[in-house]
Amino acid sequence: MFQRRILTALKDWSENPNRKPLILRGARQVGKTTAVSMLAEQFDQYIYLNLELKADRDLFEQDYTAPELFEAICFLNNKDPQKHRTLLFIDEIQSSPEAVAVLRYFYEELPHIYVVAAGSLLESLLDRHISFPVGRVEYLRMHPLTFEEFLGATGETQAVEMLNRIPLPSFAHDKLLKLFHRYTLIGGMPEIVQRYAESKNLAQLKTIYESLITAYLDDVEKYADKDSKAEVIRHVIQSAFTEAGSRIKMAGFGQSNYGSKEISEAMAVLEKALLLRRIYPTTSTQLPLTPNFKKSPKLQLLDTGLVNFFSGIQTEVFGSDDLNSLYDGRVIEHLVGQELLASHDSMQFTPYFWVREKNHSNAEVDFVLAHRNKIIPVEVKSGATGRLRSLHLFMDQVEHHWAVRLYAGKLSVEDVETLEGKPYKLLNLPYFMASRLEEYLDWFVR
Repeated sequence: MFQRRILTALKDWSENPNRKPLILRGARQVGKTTAVSMLAEQFDQYIYLNLELKADRDLFEQDYTAPELFEAICFLNNKDPQKHRTLLFIDEIQSSPEAVAVLRYFYEELPHIYVVAAGSLLESLLDRHISFPVGRVEYLRMHPLTFEEFLGATGETQAVEMLNRIPLPSFAHDKLLKLFHRYTLIGGMPEIVQRYAESKNLAQLKTIYESLITAYLDDVEKYADKDSKAEVIRHVIQSAFTEAGSRIKMAGFGQSNYGSKEISEAMAVLEKALLLRRIYPTTSTQLPLTPNFKKSPKLQLLDTGLVNFFSGIQTEVFGSDDLNSLYDGRVIEHLVGQELLASHDSMQFTPYFWVREKNHSNAEVDFVLAHRNKIIPVEVKSGATGRLRSLHLFMDQVEHHWAVRLYAGKLSVEDVETLEGKPYKLLNLPYFMASRLEEYLDWFVR
């Protein structure tokens, strides 16, 4: 399935003379193998190893030097070790700690070989005292398809062109909004998008959604080091869909009797598998943005389409004219979070939201972003600007005059005043432009 951003990043990596072995991170079924296979078309030869297979895994468990190992790999796969441009893809590398450790020797002794590795739960290897090649590898994160990639995959090439115009032409709004609602309904998991692109039949997607969740539940034994932990992880996976986009408590999560420690450990494992993320609030209005781990986080799952299907709200999404009206805005807020995460390849990027929690005076801004030495607040809201109470409270505490609202309406900029009388400029941005926030902030602040 077409993922332009990742393919561009992979091509840039392959053209860098100072490249290191690349570890491609991402949850299962987000298209890692397909992306590397497409990159391989630019190479003289391509070698694929899957370390869940014993025969491939055994290669790394011999006492070979890196050149000997590469020669053995070529011999057993009927490849030429002298080929000028060889791409070696080591899939499911978490199955072999020895393979992870040997990446450093590919970097040091065979720098002419292009090496990509992929796998889930790689961080868990650190708990097993594995020689992780820190400083000798680089990382790239993969996400489900973005809205732009969804448009490309479904043949909406003119819509992609309009999405990339800044500012967006007014005449493009209604069609893009309709397409974005379809994307919200379906999500960005590559197999699901591919099936929809081929058939345009939503009914055919049900079995794929179900097979995806079955695969994730089947993986639980790989994630857990004991049966009791596996039970908690299963519970978290099955309960998370109805909690997506909400602030959560660890203790009793999903109407269970599990304690805070059990739930937190299970979520930490699923975060390592990149199936979910806990988004913590910040209480600061000054840089740097730092999370407050004492306050309740919001739950961000891998894909909004999965959330809609497994929480049973696809019908409501299908019939909605304004996604802010669904479940107190949680659906669209969750998807905005997904788009923000996908717009950053860095493993370190995380979005934050802002809270002020005082007696009888709570406030919460959906997202805050660092931009040009400013913290820009972003609300995902419909309705009149006078109802943006939390946004007004935030703006009263900062020195700049820039704020953003994502909503179903058309692109505009308006002059607004806080309840205390501070004037500021509000960028009203259609919520289907969430992945373009950085570019629009440059345009807006200029």
